[in-house]
Formats: sequence, C-alpha cells, structure tokens
Amino acid sequence: QVQLVESGGGLVQAGGSLRLSCAASGSTFRFAFMGWYRQSPGKQRELVAEIASGGVTAYADSVKGRFTISRDNPKNMVYLQMNSLKPEDTAVYYCNGKGLSGNYWGKGTLVTVSS
Repeated sequence: QVQLVESGGGLVQAGGSLRLSCAASGSTFRFAFMGWYRQSPGKQRELVAEIASGGVTAYADSVKGRFTISRDNPKNMVYLQMNSLKPEDTAVYYCNGKGLSGNYWGKGTLVTVSS
C-alpha cells in the first residue's frame, strides 16, 4: 500500500521560510509526477507546484519566484522550499503522487504564516 507522509509544516512569521518534505513508501514504482497542493478554510484545494520524474516543474502564479520544488527519485522524496512566506500562504499542504497505478495523497501538514 502506497503511503505519502509530509513533514516540515509549522508556524512562521511573514517573510520567513519553511521546507516541506514528503516521503513515499510502500511501492517500488516511481511516480510520474509528484507535487504539492494546498487548501485553506473555505477554499478549494489548489496546485502549488509539481515536478515530473525528469525534472520539469510547474508552479502556481502566486508562488513563482518564492517556492522551489525538487525531488529525489531514488528515495521517492519530494520537497518544497518556501521562501518569503506571506499570510495568504497559510493552508494545509498536501503531497501528491501520480503514477500508472493511481493518484495518491498524504494527510497534509499545516503551514501557518503570521503577519
């Protein structure tokens, strides 16, 4: 059974940085895409950043230039470096993995940015 486990969330002041990590376990296959989504109260879950197994990346306009996604394929890990955080980045951040066997989600990690 595939599991995605996030870590690295927490409370940070505006302008600060956090690094989220996601570990995939329970499978020997490689996800074609791994990414981060977020959801804040009253809003739909939205894509933050995504990275393909070959390294091609995509970002939401709201985080371009501030967030960087990376992955370690042999370890089935994906990371999100978040800099210059803003209060509007406050949300639960979810790790996502997409592959031939399906679409998988972590349980989420809370990021709170205080003004």
